[in-house]
Amino acid sequence: MKNYYIIDFDSTFTQVEALDELARISLKKHPQRDEIYKKIEDLTNAAMEGKLSFRESLTGRVQLLDATREHLDLLVKHLKKKVSASFSRNKTFFKKHADDVLIVSGGFKEFITPVVLDYHIKKENIYANTFVFNDEGKIIGYDDSNPLSQEGGKVKLLKELQLPGDIYGIGDGHSDFQLKEFGMIKKFFAYTENIERKTVAAKADHVTPSFDEFLYLNNLPRAISYPKNRILCLLIGDVSEQAIQILKRDGFSIRHKQSFEEKYVADAGMIILANGEIITDDQLQRAAKLKTIGYLGNSRNKFSHELCTKQGIVVFDDTKNNPRNTEFIPKRVASFINNGDTYLSCNFPNLQLPKVDNAHRLIHIHQNVPGIMAKINQVFAKNNINIVSQFLMTNSFIGYAITDVNTEYDKQILKELKQIEHTVKFRILY
Repeated sequence: MKNYYIIDFDSTFTQVEALDELARISLKKHPQRDEIYKKIEDLTNAAMEGKLSFRESLTGRVQLLDATREHLDLLVKHLKKKVSASFSRNKTFFKKHADDVLIVSGGFKEFITPVVLDYHIKKENIYANTFVFNDEGKIIGYDDSNPLSQEGGKVKLLKELQLPGDIYGIGDGHSDFQLKEFGMIKKFFAYTENIERKTVAAKADHVTPSFDEFLYLNNLPRAISYPKNRILCLLIGDVSEQAIQILKRDGFSIRHKQSFEEKYVADAGMIILANGEIITDDQLQRAAKLKTIGYLGNSRNKFSHELCTKQGIVVFDDTKNNPRNTEFIPKRVASFINNGDTYLSCNFPNLQLPKVDNAHRLIHIHQNVPGIMAKINQVFAKNNINIVSQFLMTNSFIGYAITDVNTEYDKQILKELKQIEHTVKFRILY
């Protein structure tokens, strides 16, 4: 049985509601623009939460737009910059599954099509409403015979399509959930990267904070091996809101606490410590998932750098306590998680790495003993793996090896790499 993936557009594929953004463009000089914006937003939310019929909401919003074809051109340029981050980095999935992905939206083809075509989505797989224009190019309505302009429109459309396989739906609104409610899809994934509608999320088979999470759950091609929303980033003490927002925008799961609570020791993947905070050796030894620590000041004498090195934990700090560390430290920590960069680490061999396309990056941290690289490369050779690029740096305690390999390989090699004697930590970065 073939799988199909039904993806919503507004607040899912893109970060925003397109009609709301169109209103901001078309009404920019209108004396009552703020009042009209609010009415349009209220109509959008009422429909998405199931409090108002979609037809009523759509009619009300289109009537308030006062928009033209020229405004739509500006909107398309804007929307191309507002594609959700986790969709934007996963073009490989769309390319490999071009026949299986359908964009199904209550929005309009005039602005959806030029945005999603850049992602290998076929024009014939885009289902949305269409505007009606007058002779001067002004929007005066929409094609009300289109099932997607009606209440329950997505359900009606899928009944007409009769897709021969299992269907998975991804969206943020009530109309997306209706596909599961009426038995049209196998599973509904409530998408919350941009907005979480509690009434919708409560009914979903899964809540997916990113498209990476959806791809991970369904073992589909993805840009990163492990969703960042599953990496717990623990911020301890007086950490600035600026630092918090940098990491939150990057998609990490954020917990801000005043002390390193015992319940987080085993699960923290990243830690940001405010100046003056400490971690004990016992906590470090039990922090099995911890990959990196960022310290907003001088971390000497606050915790053991030597123990961190032996545990494979990369430390970044700012010994001069520079005001820039509120941005610098979280960005360095994120860069290590995202790209494997250890540049300016205070305890690890320094590597600043180029991003390599069409490859998987494997990070192998090991004790600095003779013969480890030979064993790593023996695993690749035995499994006929083509190495695209490879980097190695060492210090007195550990070796840090980065290998970029072609994307086609037997996953058995991952187990073999983890089982090499003297391995400290191993992960697939992307």
